[in-house]
Parts: sequence; C-alpha cells; structure tokens
Amino acid sequence: MEWLNYHHLLYFWTVVREGGVSKAAAQLRLAQPTVSSQLRALEEALGEKLFQRTGRRLELTEMGQAVYSYADEIFALGRELMDTVKQRPTARPLALAVGIADIVPKLIIFRLLQPAMNLPQPIRVVCREGKIDRLLGELSVHQLDLVISDAPFPPSLRVKAFNHLLGECGVGFFGASALVKSLRRGFPHSLDGAPLLLPTENTVLRRSLDQWFYGAGVRPRIVGEMEDSALMNSFGQAGIGLFPGPLAISAEIRRQYAVQLLGAAEPVRERYYAISIERRLKHAAVIAISAAARKKLFG
Repeated sequence: MEWLNYHHLLYFWTVVREGGVSKAAAQLRLAQPTVSSQLRALEEALGEKLFQRTGRRLELTEMGQAVYSYADEIFALGRELMDTVKQRPTARPLALAVGIADIVPKLIIFRLLQPAMNLPQPIRVVCREGKIDRLLGELSVHQLDLVISDAPFPPSLRVKAFNHLLGECGVGFFGASALVKSLRRGFPHSLDGAPLLLPTENTVLRRSLDQWFYGAGVRPRIVGEMEDSALMNSFGQAGIGLFPGPLAISAEIRRQYAVQLLGAAEPVRERYYAISIERRLKHAAVIAISAAARKKLFG
C-alpha cells in the first residue's frame, strides 16, 4: 500500500494558502530550504510536478490544483475531528463550488442557487465566473462541483462531463419606459432601426436572436455588444437601448432595473444547464438546485 506523508502535504497546503515559500516558512516556523525540500519530496512521492515557475512566481500545475483541493478537504476534516474529540460545537458547512459562464444573467444565477442556501444543513457557496473552457477545466480537476451555462458541454473539449438541463424559457426585450413606449406600436417590426444592446456574437443567445431578426425582416441598430448581462442591463436602464432578457425572471428585471417589457422574441428560447462530472447528480445542494429549477423557476 502506498502511504502519503501528511507533513509534506501540510507544507504544500500552507505554501499555497500563504502565497509562497517564504510566507509559509514563517507560518510554519521553518527555514525556507526545509520547506522547499519537503515540497520536492512530495512531488517525488506523487510522481507529479505540483508547481511551475512563471517569472519569479510559483504557480500550481493542473495536478497541483487537484492535490490542493484534496489537501484542503483533508485538513478541514482534521479540524472537525479535533472539534469532535474536544467536544467543541461543530457546524461544518456543506461546500459547493459553482462555476458560472459569464453570459448567464446574475438574476438567473441567484434564483438557481437560492434553494441550496435554504437547505437545513449550513452551506458555503463559492462562485467563480469565467469562460466556459476554463470553468470546465477546473471542473475536471474537482475544483468545481458544477458549472452553470447557457449551452451544453461542448463535445470538442476533452473533459468527461455530463449535461443536466435545468430548464428553458422565452426571451423578451426590455428597456427604459420612454423607449419602450415609442416602440410599442408595430412590434416586432418597430425594432427595425431601433437601438439594441446584445450579447457578443460568440454566444448562443446572440446567434438565436440574429436568426430571429432575419426571419422577422428587421435590422436593429446595435449600439453595444456585451458579455456581461448585468452590464448590458445597466446600459439598458440608462435608456441607451433595448436589451434581451429571460422571461422567467421578467418581474425581477423590471423591478431591479426600473424598465418595461416591450415584447417577446417568439420562438427564441434560452436554456440553462448544470454541467457535472457525475452522470447522476449526488451533491445535496446540486440536487436541490436542479429540482427547484425544473419545478419553480422554469416550471
């Protein structure tokens, strides 16, 4: 049986948490060469490089990220063990690390994650926003429990993952009251030449809307293209242009941004997916998110 030297793992974990060997050595009250040699010993025992040097900085390799994730869990369990032995109260929260594709509206994310926050067991949610490729990479090394996206997992990426459809809804156009009032008559033909704020061309929603514009025979005047939906909504709130939004959260959009709904882009639909490395969802918080999304948010 192969045994892991937990002293070496502790030094590695401390180096990552403290942000460098010198700070870790001070924290551990050891000499820097001692800490460095223990790191090399851990890498030799695992047969993997855990760090790579970028300029003067040490950065985790992909395997280093995975090892750190396990180390963090191991030492959290150790602290809980000591609390139990010493009869100290323990209320270790259930951890949930969520990757969020930056195009997904923040209001949708809030509604999706809210059921997890209402579980009887305490929960600690960590949200990381970014491009889907990077998020799926973090998912593959267990840094994330799931990724929420507006598109299914692309099969071109060499990551073993599974798509779980959370639901779908229609898409509407929202805008400041004066702008919506001026375009109400004759919608959707009134969109011809109207100022629009749209997602960037690399998004599923943008491609769907471009096809819808073509089918409706309208050519809106695109005044802005944005990857961040909250930023797009803020520009729309200021009256810069109309912006698309999911009809499932129409009331929240109108209330938060003080805008009005002009009309729906039928039959354009937005779909949202939970992407996980599990074929069948097991994490209690993820199960709660999936069930509530299907029954309430998109039901």
